[in-house]
Amino acid sequence: MKKKRDFVITFLVMLPFWLVLSGRFDPFHLALGVISCAIVASFSGDLLLSSMGDRNWLKLSKGFLRYIPWLFLQIFLSSLNMLRLSLHPRMKQLIDPRVVRFKSLLKDELALVTFANSITLTPGTITVFVDLDGEFRVHAIDRTCAEALPGEMERRVGAIFGEK
Repeated sequence: MKKKRDFVITFLVMLPFWLVLSGRFDPFHLALGVISCAIVASFSGDLLLSSMGDRNWLKLSKGFLRYIPWLFLQIFLSSLNMLRLSLHPRMKQLIDPRVVRFKSLLKDELALVTFANSITLTPGTITVFVDLDGEFRVHAIDRTCAEALPGEMERRVGAIFGEK
């Protein structure tokens, strides 16, 4: 029963992404999307949900729905910073790469993964290392990117998972 539930949830999560990313809504492409999502969900349905346990899905979904627009805004603002940095006449002086080490307050494994991925999605930063104790190493291209860590992003990810 759990395996069937995992399949259905994984399928329902992947199908909208297929539809949005393909941009094709004719019968052939819709059928191809349904078949592809069904095949992938049958092989990997347990991967998406294995670490979720008995969490409150509705609460997590609401948290992510509030977080994603904020994350997109941060990605956009960081992209503008990278554009400014790359077009600035003193670019060589402004680029100051460094590895920032910090200990996250997040305890939940999925929260740590979400935080690490959010950092990597933001231009100018890449998560190099993270462990289950919350130790992070993040490569930042300049001082502005480095000073923002861990900051507001960690707090917002913690709010999704009920951590302070």
